[in-house]
Amino acid sequence: MIRDQSPVPVGFSRQQSVAETQNGGYPHSPQPEQWSDTFNDERVFDPLKLLWLAVHYRWLIVACILAGLASGLFFTWQQTPLYRATNKIEISSSGAKVIQDLEVVTQANDSRKFETARQKFLSYDLAKRIVLSLNLAENKKFLVPVASFSLRNLINRATGSDRNQDFAGLSLEDRSEFAIRTVKKNLSARIIRNTSIIAVSYVHPDSKLAALIANQAALSFIDQGVENRSETSDLTRQFIQEQVIETKKKLEISEKELVAYARKAGITLDGSNVSLISANIAEVNKSLGKTISERLLVERYVSQAKSNGSASLPQVFKSQAIQQTKNKITQLKATYQEKRATLKPEYQEMRSLQAQIDSLSVNLDAAIANIGKSVEIQYEQVMAKEKSLREELLKLEEQQSGFLEKNIDYTILKREVGSNRSQYEILIGKLNEIGVGSDLKTTTARIVDKAQTPTSPFTPRLGLNIGAALALFSGLSVLLIYGFELMNNTFSIPDQIEDELGLPVLGMIPRVKNSEIATQLLNAKSPISEAYRTLRTSIQFTGAESNMKSLLVTSSEQGEGKSTTVHKLAEGFADLGKNVLVIDADLRKPRMHQIYKTSSKIGLSNLLSNVVRNGNFASIFQKTSHPNITFLSAGTIPPNPANLLASEEMGLTLHLCTKKYDLVIIDSPPIMGLADAPILSRQVDAVLLVVSSKQVARKSAKHAVKRLKSIGAHIVGATLNKFSIDKIDYNYAYRYMSYNYYSYETEQAMLESAANKPSLNDPAAISNIWGLFARRTGTGTGTNS
Repeated sequence: MIRDQSPVPVGFSRQQSVAETQNGGYPHSPQPEQWSDTFNDERVFDPLKLLWLAVHYRWLIVACILAGLASGLFFTWQQTPLYRATNKIEISSSGAKVIQDLEVVTQANDSRKFETARQKFLSYDLAKRIVLSLNLAENKKFLVPVASFSLRNLINRATGSDRNQDFAGLSLEDRSEFAIRTVKKNLSARIIRNTSIIAVSYVHPDSKLAALIANQAALSFIDQGVENRSETSDLTRQFIQEQVIETKKKLEISEKELVAYARKAGITLDGSNVSLISANIAEVNKSLGKTISERLLVERYVSQAKSNGSASLPQVFKSQAIQQTKNKITQLKATYQEKRATLKPEYQEMRSLQAQIDSLSVNLDAAIANIGKSVEIQYEQVMAKEKSLREELLKLEEQQSGFLEKNIDYTILKREVGSNRSQYEILIGKLNEIGVGSDLKTTTARIVDKAQTPTSPFTPRLGLNIGAALALFSGLSVLLIYGFELMNNTFSIPDQIEDELGLPVLGMIPRVKNSEIATQLLNAKSPISEAYRTLRTSIQFTGAESNMKSLLVTSSEQGEGKSTTVHKLAEGFADLGKNVLVIDADLRKPRMHQIYKTSSKIGLSNLLSNVVRNGNFASIFQKTSHPNITFLSAGTIPPNPANLLASEEMGLTLHLCTKKYDLVIIDSPPIMGLADAPILSRQVDAVLLVVSSKQVARKSAKHAVKRLKSIGAHIVGATLNKFSIDKIDYNYAYRYMSYNYYSYETEQAMLESAANKPSLNDPAAISNIWGLFARRTGTGTGTNS
C-alpha cells in the first residue's frame, strides 16, 4: 500500500483547500444564482387548477352528488305533506273616537298599529278563541301531531305505531292546552308591504282543516276587537258616571258657598260693582291722559309767546284775518313807495295812504295780542281740568281698593263654581257619546279574501330539498377536497414544487411499473428515456452548461430515483459527444455499480483515503458500455463518509476530474439526516434535486432546499420523478409526455422547445392542454400527429 502523491494542479494548493474546508467553503462552489422571476410570480386564481382538482377528485365529487340526491329524496320521503291556507284581512286606518279628549281611545296610522294587529294574531288569547270556536280539543284529526323529520317519527313509521294513543289518557284541559299551543305554533301572520292588509296563514297536513282554521283566525280576530272595544266602552261609562256624581256634588257645594258670601259682603252676584268702578277708573285715566297732552302743548305755546312774542305762535300763522291784514299792509306800502317817486309826503293822497297803513298796523297788533291772551286763558283752563281729573281718579282708586279687599274671596268662589260647572258639562257630554258609540259595535278590520282549500302541499318541495342537499354535499366535497389537499403533504404536480420549493421543474419522469423499468430504460424511444432527454435539454437551457463542469444529483430522502437519474443524465450528455465521469459518492449505500454492473471493491473512498494498491489507479476509473462514460464507484464503505467527503483530497480529486472530463455527475446520499450531500454541494458547479411524486413530504423537501441554500449551494432546478401521467393534470403544455404514440423527429423538437414551462396566457399552450384533455376523456376527434 502506498500513498497517492499525484501532483497538485497549477493555481490550487493543498493549503488553500484546507483553509477553504475549515471556513466551510469548497472549491468549485459558485454563488447561487437568482432564479428567474418567471418562477416567483404571485399566486393567482387558476381555473385550470380547479379543473384539475375536479377531475382528480371526480369520484369523491360524484359520490357527494349521489349522496346529496339520495339525502334529498330520503328527506322528502320522510316529510309529511303540509298544506298552507291563507286569508287576507284589512286593518282600517280609522275608527270610532269615543272619548278623544280623555285619550281613552287613540288612533294610530303608523306601522305600529299594523304590527300590533299582527302580534295579536300570534297571541295566546286568539289561539284559545280559535280552539273553542272550532272545538279542536275534541278533533282527533287535529290532535295528531304533525310528523316531522326525526328519529322518533322514523321509528313510528317503521313500527306503524298509532299516535292517537298518546292522547287517549289526556284530560279535556290538557287536550285544549295542546290544541292552543299547536294553533299558536302553526299560525303565522305577515304584513303585506305598502298596504294595510295582513296575510294570515295556517299550516296543517289536512288541507280542509288548514283553510277552516285560517278563516276562523280572521273571524276570531274581528270578534276579539269588537269585544275589546265594547269592554273598554263599558269600563269608560262606569268610570265617567262615577265622575259625574262626584263633580255634581262639588258644583252644588261651591254654588251655595258663593251665594252666602255675596249676601254677607253685599256684592251682587253678577259682579257689576267691581266692573263699574273699574270702568270709571279707566275712563278718568283716559281723559286725564288727553288733558295732560293738551296741557303740555299749550304750555309750550305760552313759553314760545314769552320768548319770541305772540307773533311767533302758530295760531297767528294759521289766522286768515291776520294774514289778509298783513297782505293788505304790504300792498299799501308798495303803492306808497311807488307814488313817492312823483309825490311828496305832504300831499293829500300820500297822507291818506299812510293813515290806512297805520290803522291796519294797529288792528294787526291788536289781533296778535288777542291770540296771545287766548293762549294764556287756555293754559289756565287746562291746568284746572287736569287738577280736577286727578282728584277724581284718586277718589275712584280709594273706592276700588276698599272694594277689592272684599271681592278676593268672592272671585275665588266664583271661579271654583265655573270650573265645577264646566267639568260637569263635559262629563255629561262624553257619557252621552259613549252610550251612542257602544251601540254601534264598529270594527276596525274586515276580511278581504277568505282562505281557500289548498289543492297541493307547499312542503316538502322535492326540487328545493334536492337543491339544498346538493348544495350541502357539494360544500362537503369542497371541504373534503380542501382537507385532503391540506393533509396531502407530498408533491403530485410540478407546480407544487415551484410554489413550495421555489425551484424550476426541469423535467418530469413518468412512473413505470417495476417489471418494465429495465426494458424502458434500455429502449431509447421509451417514454422514460425520452423524459430523461427532456431533463438533459432543460439543464442545457438553464444557462449553466457553459460553466458547469460538475453536477451533483441528490434528493431529500432515500429511494426517490436519483441513481437512475444520474445514469440516464450521463447517457444523455454522453450521446451529445461529451466525455462524462459518473462518481458514486454515496459512501453509505452505493448503488451505481449495480447499474453499471461493475465492482465496488475499490473506488472513491479508497482514493480519498490515499491508500491504493500499486498499479490499481487505472482500475479505479472503470469503463462502461457507453464509450463516453467513465465510472468511479463508491469503493469500500468507510466508517466516516462525511469526513472523507469534506477532506482536502475530495476537493483535489474533483478538481482534477473536472479538468480531464467534460462533465462530472455525482450521485450523493439523501440530504435529510446526513451531512454528505451538503458537503458535496459546495464543491460542485450545480445541484439537481430529485423529487419523487407522492413520496417525499413537502416539509422534508423544503428543509432540504433550505439546508442547501444556507450553505451557498447552486441548485439549478428539480425533477419530478415517478410522475403519474396517466391522470389528467392541468397546467402543462408538454402534455405530449403521455407518450401514447411516438414520433421521434417531431417529439424531439418539442422536448427541446418546451424546457421552460409556457405561460397559461399562451393560446397555443391552452389549446394543447384541452387537446390532451379531449384525447384522455374521449371527447375529442383530433388525430395524433
